[in-house]
Amino acid sequence: MGKTVLITGASGGIGSACARAFAKDGWQTALHFGKNEVSARALREELRGMGCDAELFSADAACPAQVNACVDAVLARFGRIDALVCCAGVAQQKLFTDLTDEDWRRMLDADLGGVFAFDRAVLPGMLRRGAGAIVNLSSVWGVCGASCEVHYSAAKAGVIGLSRALAKEVGPAGVRVNCVAPGVIDTPMCACFTRDTMAALAEETPLGRIGRPEDVAEAVLFLCSERAAFITGQTLGVDGGFGL
Repeated sequence: MGKTVLITGASGGIGSACARAFAKDGWQTALHFGKNEVSARALREELRGMGCDAELFSADAACPAQVNACVDAVLARFGRIDALVCCAGVAQQKLFTDLTDEDWRRMLDADLGGVFAFDRAVLPGMLRRGAGAIVNLSSVWGVCGASCEVHYSAAKAGVIGLSRALAKEVGPAGVRVNCVAPGVIDTPMCACFTRDTMAALAEETPLGRIGRPEDVAEAVLFLCSERAAFITGQTLGVDGGFGL
Protein backbone atom coordinates (compact mmCIF):
# COMPACT_ATOMS: atom_id res chain seq x y z
CA MET A 1 0.00 0.00 0.00
CA GLY A 2 1.28 3.46 -0.88
CA LYS A 3 1.47 6.36 1.50
CA THR A 4 -1.59 8.56 1.97
CA VAL A 5 -1.64 12.34 2.26
CA LEU A 6 -4.63 14.42 3.37
CA ILE A 7 -4.56 17.89 1.81
CA THR A 8 -6.97 20.47 3.20
CA GLY A 9 -8.17 23.23 0.93
CA ALA A 10 -7.21 21.05 -2.03
CA SER A 11 -9.45 22.95 -4.44
CA GLY A 12 -7.39 26.14 -3.98
CA GLY A 13 -4.34 27.24 -5.93
CA ILE A 14 -1.67 25.97 -3.54
CA GLY A 15 -3.73 22.99 -2.37
CA SER A 16 -4.29 21.71 -5.90
CA ALA A 17 -0.61 22.17 -6.78
CA CYS A 18 0.29 20.14 -3.68
CA ALA A 19 -2.16 17.41 -4.73
CA ARG A 20 -0.54 17.16 -8.17
CA ALA A 21 2.95 17.03 -6.67
CA PHE A 22 2.05 14.23 -4.25
CA ALA A 23 0.19 12.33 -6.98
CA LYS A 24 3.23 12.46 -9.27
CA ASP A 25 5.31 11.14 -6.37
CA GLY A 26 3.04 8.10 -6.00
CA TRP A 27 1.01 9.09 -2.93
CA GLN A 28 -2.64 8.20 -2.40
CA THR A 29 -4.39 11.53 -2.07
CA ALA A 30 -7.33 12.55 0.12
CA LEU A 31 -8.66 15.87 -1.15
CA HIS A 32 -10.49 18.02 1.38
CA PHE A 33 -12.65 20.90 0.21
CA GLY A 34 -14.99 23.31 1.93
CA LYS A 35 -17.32 24.87 -0.64
CA ASN A 36 -15.71 24.58 -4.09
CA GLU A 37 -16.93 21.11 -5.00
CA VAL A 38 -16.80 21.71 -8.76
CA SER A 39 -13.06 22.45 -8.72
CA ALA A 40 -12.44 19.63 -6.25
CA ARG A 41 -14.20 17.10 -8.49
CA ALA A 42 -12.25 18.28 -11.51
CA LEU A 43 -9.00 17.90 -9.56
CA ARG A 44 -9.94 14.39 -8.45
CA GLU A 45 -10.57 13.30 -12.03
CA GLU A 46 -7.30 14.90 -13.12
CA LEU A 47 -5.37 12.96 -10.47
CA ARG A 48 -7.14 9.72 -11.30
CA GLY A 49 -6.15 10.28 -14.92
CA MET A 50 -2.54 10.34 -13.68
CA GLY A 51 -3.05 6.94 -12.04
CA CYS A 52 -3.43 8.34 -8.52
CA ASP A 53 -5.88 6.85 -6.02
CA ALA A 54 -7.67 10.08 -5.12
CA GLU A 55 -10.92 10.77 -3.27
CA LEU A 56 -12.90 13.80 -2.09
CA PHE A 57 -13.86 14.70 1.47
CA SER A 58 -15.85 17.74 2.56
CA ALA A 59 -15.84 19.66 5.85
CA ASP A 60 -15.99 23.17 7.22
CA ALA A 61 -12.44 23.52 8.53
CA ALA A 62 -13.69 25.91 11.21
CA CYS A 63 -16.04 23.24 12.64
CA PRO A 64 -14.15 20.65 14.74
CA ALA A 65 -17.02 18.13 14.58
CA GLN A 66 -16.98 18.22 10.78
CA VAL A 67 -13.19 17.97 10.73
CA ASN A 68 -13.29 14.89 12.97
CA ALA A 69 -15.90 13.26 10.72
CA CYS A 70 -13.81 14.11 7.66
CA VAL A 71 -10.69 12.50 9.10
CA ASP A 72 -12.69 9.42 10.13
CA ALA A 73 -13.95 9.13 6.54
CA VAL A 74 -10.40 9.41 5.17
CA LEU A 75 -9.24 6.66 7.54
CA ALA A 76 -12.17 4.44 6.54
CA ARG A 77 -11.27 4.89 2.87
CA PHE A 78 -7.47 4.72 2.99
CA GLY A 79 -6.71 3.05 6.32
CA ARG A 80 -4.12 5.57 7.49
CA ILE A 81 -2.87 9.11 7.02
CA ASP A 82 0.90 9.35 6.63
CA ALA A 83 1.03 13.09 5.99
CA LEU A 84 -1.27 16.05 6.56
CA VAL A 85 -0.95 19.28 4.57
CA CYS A 86 -3.11 22.13 5.89
CA CYS A 87 -3.78 24.61 3.08
CA ALA A 88 -7.38 25.58 3.84
CA GLY A 89 -7.88 29.20 4.76
CA VAL A 90 -9.35 32.58 3.90
CA ALA A 91 -7.92 36.06 3.37
CA GLN A 92 -9.26 39.59 3.74
CA GLN A 93 -7.84 43.08 3.34
CA LYS A 94 -9.33 45.62 5.73
CA LEU A 95 -8.20 48.48 7.94
CA PHE A 96 -7.72 47.36 11.54
CA THR A 97 -10.12 50.02 12.81
CA ASP A 98 -12.79 48.70 10.41
CA LEU A 99 -12.51 45.07 11.51
CA THR A 100 -15.63 43.68 13.12
CA ASP A 101 -15.80 41.04 15.80
CA GLU A 102 -17.16 38.69 13.13
CA ASP A 103 -14.19 39.44 10.80
CA TRP A 104 -11.80 38.56 13.61
CA ARG A 105 -13.59 35.37 14.66
CA ARG A 106 -14.00 34.16 11.07
CA MET A 107 -10.32 34.65 10.29
CA LEU A 108 -9.04 33.01 13.48
CA ASP A 109 -11.51 30.13 13.19
CA ALA A 110 -10.66 29.43 9.54
CA ASP A 111 -6.92 30.05 9.36
CA LEU A 112 -5.82 28.98 12.85
CA GLY A 113 -8.72 26.97 14.23
CA GLY A 114 -8.85 24.80 11.11
CA VAL A 115 -5.17 23.91 11.45
CA PHE A 116 -5.69 23.08 15.11
CA ALA A 117 -8.70 20.87 14.36
CA PHE A 118 -7.09 18.90 11.53
CA ASP A 119 -3.75 18.50 13.34
CA ARG A 120 -5.55 17.21 16.42
CA ALA A 121 -7.73 14.82 14.43
CA VAL A 122 -4.90 13.11 12.53
CA LEU A 123 -2.36 12.91 15.35
CA PRO A 124 -3.70 9.85 17.25
CA GLY A 125 -3.05 7.55 14.31
CA MET A 126 0.40 9.00 13.70
CA LEU A 127 1.32 8.70 17.36
CA ARG A 128 0.19 5.05 17.46
CA ARG A 129 2.41 4.24 14.47
CA GLY A 130 5.30 6.37 15.70
CA ALA A 131 5.55 8.12 12.34
CA GLY A 132 3.95 10.92 10.37
CA ALA A 133 4.53 14.35 8.89
CA ILE A 134 2.43 17.49 9.19
CA VAL A 135 2.97 20.65 7.16
CA ASN A 136 0.88 23.67 8.09
CA LEU A 137 0.65 26.57 5.64
CA SER A 138 1.40 29.93 7.19
CA SER A 139 2.37 33.05 5.22
CA VAL A 140 5.16 35.57 4.91
CA TRP A 141 2.68 37.91 6.64
CA GLY A 142 2.70 35.55 9.62
CA VAL A 143 6.42 36.28 9.87
CA CYS A 144 6.54 39.97 8.92
CA GLY A 145 3.00 41.24 9.41
CA ALA A 146 0.99 43.10 6.77
CA SER A 147 -0.78 46.44 6.87
CA CYS A 148 -4.54 46.05 6.38
CA GLU A 149 -4.25 42.34 7.14
CA VAL A 150 -3.78 42.38 10.90
CA HIS A 151 -6.23 39.54 11.59
CA TYR A 152 -4.77 37.42 8.76
CA SER A 153 -1.21 38.09 9.98
CA ALA A 154 -2.19 37.19 13.55
CA ALA A 155 -3.77 33.91 12.46
CA LYS A 156 -0.79 32.95 10.32
CA ALA A 157 1.64 33.85 13.11
CA GLY A 158 -0.43 31.59 15.34
CA VAL A 159 0.04 28.74 12.87
CA ILE A 160 3.80 29.12 13.23
CA GLY A 161 3.61 29.11 17.03
CA LEU A 162 1.29 26.11 17.04
CA SER A 163 3.58 24.18 14.71
CA ARG A 164 6.75 24.88 16.66
CA ALA A 165 5.19 23.91 19.98
CA LEU A 166 3.54 20.80 18.52
CA ALA A 167 6.82 19.71 16.94
CA LYS A 168 8.42 19.69 20.41
CA GLU A 169 5.51 17.76 21.88
CA VAL A 170 5.21 14.99 19.29
CA GLY A 171 8.80 14.77 18.06
CA PRO A 172 9.74 12.12 20.67
CA ALA A 173 6.97 9.93 19.19
CA GLY A 174 8.44 10.17 15.68
CA VAL A 175 6.01 12.73 14.24
CA ARG A 176 7.39 15.79 12.46
CA VAL A 177 5.59 19.16 12.23
CA ASN A 178 6.76 22.00 10.00
CA CYS A 179 5.44 25.20 8.43
CA VAL A 180 5.72 26.63 4.94
CA ALA A 181 5.33 30.41 4.72
CA PRO A 182 4.60 31.40 1.11
CA GLY A 183 5.25 34.90 -0.16
CA VAL A 184 3.23 36.44 -2.98
CA ILE A 185 1.97 33.49 -4.99
CA ASP A 186 -0.07 33.62 -8.21
CA THR A 187 -3.34 32.13 -6.90
CA PRO A 188 -7.00 33.25 -6.84
CA MET A 189 -6.31 34.78 -3.40
CA CYS A 190 -4.36 37.50 -5.23
CA ALA A 191 -7.29 38.32 -7.54
CA CYS A 192 -8.05 41.39 -5.44
CA PHE A 193 -4.74 42.98 -6.49
CA THR A 194 -4.42 45.02 -9.67
CA ARG A 195 -1.88 44.19 -12.36
CA ASP A 196 0.18 47.20 -11.27
CA THR A 197 0.15 46.04 -7.66
CA MET A 198 1.29 42.54 -8.67
CA ALA A 199 4.07 44.07 -10.77
CA ALA A 200 5.17 46.17 -7.80
CA LEU A 201 5.17 43.10 -5.54
CA ALA A 202 7.29 41.22 -8.08
CA GLU A 203 9.73 44.14 -8.12
CA GLU A 204 9.96 44.03 -4.32
CA THR A 205 10.82 40.32 -4.44
CA PRO A 206 14.59 39.75 -4.63
CA LEU A 207 14.16 36.95 -7.18
CA GLY A 208 12.18 39.37 -9.33
CA ARG A 209 8.96 37.44 -9.88
CA ILE A 210 5.70 36.32 -8.33
CA GLY A 211 5.77 32.79 -6.96
CA ARG A 212 3.97 29.85 -8.56
CA PRO A 213 1.82 27.39 -6.60
CA GLU A 214 4.22 24.68 -7.77
CA ASP A 215 7.08 26.43 -5.95
CA VAL A 216 5.20 25.96 -2.69
CA ALA A 217 4.07 22.42 -3.51
CA GLU A 218 7.61 21.16 -4.05
CA ALA A 219 8.67 22.53 -0.67
CA VAL A 220 5.69 20.88 1.02
CA LEU A 221 6.39 17.53 -0.66
CA PHE A 222 10.02 17.70 0.46
CA LEU A 223 9.04 18.34 4.09
CA CYS A 224 6.68 15.35 4.04
CA SER A 225 9.28 13.04 2.50
CA GLU A 226 12.04 10.97 4.05
CA ARG A 227 14.51 13.47 2.61
CA ALA A 228 13.39 15.75 5.46
CA ALA A 229 13.52 13.03 8.11
CA PHE A 230 15.61 15.17 10.50
CA ILE A 231 13.67 18.42 9.99
CA THR A 232 10.93 19.47 12.40
CA GLY A 233 9.66 22.64 14.02
CA GLN A 234 10.85 24.79 11.13
CA THR A 235 9.21 27.53 9.07
CA LEU A 236 10.39 27.42 5.46
CA GLY A 237 9.87 30.67 3.61
CA VAL A 238 8.93 30.11 -0.02
CA ASP A 239 8.84 33.78 -0.90
CA GLY A 240 11.63 34.58 -3.34
CA GLY A 241 13.32 36.54 -0.55
CA PHE A 242 10.30 38.83 -0.04
CA GLY A 243 10.40 38.42 3.73
CA LEU A 244 14.09 39.25 4.14
